[in-house]
Amino acid sequence: MLVQIDPGPEEERIVAEEAAREPELAGEWYPAPLEYWAFWREECKLADRIVVNSEWSREALVRCGVPGEKLSIIPLAYEAPRVGSGRLIEPPLQRKYPVRFTKERPLRVLFLGLINLRKGVARLLEAARILRDQPVEFWMVGPVEIANASAITDTGRVKWFGAVTRQRAAEFYKKADVFILPTLSDGFAITQLEAQAHGLPVIASKTCGKVVENGVNGIIVDEPSAACIAHTVRDCIESPARLEKLASASGVRDKFTIEALANQLQRLGATL
Repeated sequence: MLVQIDPGPEEERIVAEEAAREPELAGEWYPAPLEYWAFWREECKLADRIVVNSEWSREALVRCGVPGEKLSIIPLAYEAPRVGSGRLIEPPLQRKYPVRFTKERPLRVLFLGLINLRKGVARLLEAARILRDQPVEFWMVGPVEIANASAITDTGRVKWFGAVTRQRAAEFYKKADVFILPTLSDGFAITQLEAQAHGLPVIASKTCGKVVENGVNGIIVDEPSAACIAHTVRDCIESPARLEKLASASGVRDKFTIEALANQLQRLGATL
């Protein structure tokens, strides 16, 4: 059994196109050696079954020539920390939003994770520029993997926090109004589950694990373009009540628990 955590060569192709489109941010990005993919294809050939974490990964691997009958989708799992009695260390946050967002109380949009081109950061920064006159802040939390980040004009709408501890990450989840993941390609993106565990609605692209139910616990953007991202965020600025409704439905669903993951792996093992 091969556990494939990313969409393979298809993802690399997508990142290469983005690097060509954004050379100033790409810096020293380079593709994996050809030998790496040769070994990978041999692993796929030898594997009886290949586990991927999302439908997006399955589609990408099929496009790379991996037989679809070898692929099984098993999503990742997340469970919030608990004390010895099994009680949650902190219960899910009951969020309250202002009647309207203002410059004094802007919409707080959180991006947390690797800050790189694959995650759609170039498009997100362009969306921030489009919205520079709106009452919104973009919080960028995580290791910076783009070039010339310090040279990016900061109008006060984009705030950079760098890599943080898990404890500090939890604080950002609590204080934000919405989590955003405009990724161009992700095998799953477990930050979606972390955000939902904190009662945070999620704006996500389609090219990752399906955690968001559009209009229920978050919003799916039609495409991870700067224009679509800006349009979605503007809608959130104009409708705090909608965000509050999405937040009330936010939480980690049963299919993303450790128990669900174990059950799916056991069922898969029984078929081999």
